[in-house]
Amino acid sequence: MKTILALLIISILGILSCNVVKAEDPYKYYTWTVTYGTASPLGVPQQIILINGQFPGPRLDVVTNDNIILNLINKLDQPFLLTWNGIKQRKNSWQDGVLGTNCPIPPNSNFTYKFQPKDQIGGYTYFPSTGMHKAAGGFGAINVYARPRIPVPYAIPAGDFNLLIGDWYKSNHKGLQAYLDSGRSLTFPDGILVNGQTGTTFSGDQGKTYMFRISNMGLSTSFNFRIQGHKMKLVEVEGSNVVQNIYDSLDVHVGQSISVLVTFDQAPKDYYIVASTRFTRKILTTVSVLHYTNSQTRVSGPIPAGPTYQVHWSMQQARTYRVKI
Repeated sequence: MKTILALLIISILGILSCNVVKAEDPYKYYTWTVTYGTASPLGVPQQIILINGQFPGPRLDVVTNDNIILNLINKLDQPFLLTWNGIKQRKNSWQDGVLGTNCPIPPNSNFTYKFQPKDQIGGYTYFPSTGMHKAAGGFGAINVYARPRIPVPYAIPAGDFNLLIGDWYKSNHKGLQAYLDSGRSLTFPDGILVNGQTGTTFSGDQGKTYMFRISNMGLSTSFNFRIQGHKMKLVEVEGSNVVQNIYDSLDVHVGQSISVLVTFDQAPKDYYIVASTRFTRKILTTVSVLHYTNSQTRVSGPIPAGPTYQVHWSMQQARTYRVKI
């Protein structure tokens, strides 16, 4: 009887052990090749840095806790590193892609990054972290989406747009590096780009709400962001959900990423999307277009004005950001 009972217990334990399976988080594999190319974002041909032939680089769309395995091949004539701005790299700092935690990838060599956006949701970016490579491109967006069963504190938008906005120089990145190495300060930028262009169009349906993920990819200059005739509901700052205040315009500082919800609730026509420099004596402005899909009217009227040098105004706005508990 004891033998039968022992066999029964062993059988039950065996069945239970078969049902206990540790589900591993999904793996996503990428191969990126970094090369030089030529483009004229400000009307002057210049050398830029491409990733898989793209400027800006590919958008990295992942889900919380995905394991990212990314093989980066450096075809430049200089060592190169990418950093994953905002990804926490818990117990994984040697994948952060900055000097002190990583050695730069030599020319004609590769390095495989292995990291996980552990328990993170939101809009982030990646960019070169050595030399002045960021002045030539090599940057892009990272969107970390929630798992289906993880709620977010807002209705799922009809779509989302990444706006990589930043100051830009006509000078070659090697020339800028030599200029700084000579002991001089960085000069004033020549313009502002939105997704590698002086302006672009973002289209949506009337009555629907869209997520705008706005990142400052510049070298030195903050900018103010606004959309003609539309309010912006701030829902995320640096990957953290925040109290959802409404703004007419928002300051975005170098390296910062924010996300806003914009409802296409105005008359069906085209509207200005504006980014202009902050805290500078000379104001640089770039204009894109918010386009209603049923619009028959092109954008018109004066470009909406924004703050310029008011430092206190910017500080007061930043104090309104509160993490949503």
